[in-house]
Amino acid sequence: MTFSCKNHDFDTDICKKLKSRCIMGRRGCVLEGRVALSEETERLIAELEKELAEKRKARAEGRR
Repeated sequence: MTFSCKNHDFDTDICKKLKSRCIMGRRGCVLEGRVALSEETERLIAELEKELAEKRKARAEGRR
């Protein structure tokens, strides 16, 4: 994948803005809506969103 982003740490493949794995075009990414995503990237984003939703749910249940 070839792209340039000031928030991408190429050594660790971490997004400095989102402080997690860099997946170009995901929600919160500066490139969101500006690039066409492959099916593979869309799958990665869906997996990440599911993982984050599960973490939020577990955190919310822990507060009760």
